[in-house]
Amino acid sequence: MFTHVMIGSNDLERARSFYDATFAALGGNPGEMDERGRLVYIHEGGRLMITKPIDGKPATAANGGTIGIAAASPGHVLAWHAAGVAHGGMAIESPPSERPNGAFVAYLRDPDGNKLSARSHPTK
Repeated sequence: MFTHVMIGSNDLERARSFYDATFAALGGNPGEMDERGRLVYIHEGGRLMITKPIDGKPATAANGGTIGIAAASPGHVLAWHAAGVAHGGMAIESPPSERPNGAFVAYLRDPDGNKLSARSHPTK
């Protein structure tokens, strides 16, 4: 259904450090800057794009929004979470844990405050 997710950042190099590290923990590739100065991550047809807002105002996080990121295993979720905390992210909500359906889930806020979740597939 979706072609991409676009989020704003006030510091693209800080965002690159965070997202390069967290996506590497999941087996992904570093981001690349496109011709418009947006940081782009592509994986299995999905695209996450990070940009400074085009209206020139500061980027702010979506209140109530969460970006869910697929992880292959609980170990990948834990590695993603650790990489995010080590690169300027903030652990939020509960510690990484298994849900009743068998999915393993962790939550972070990126350096700009965007809420992210990494989740393995449910086993039940």
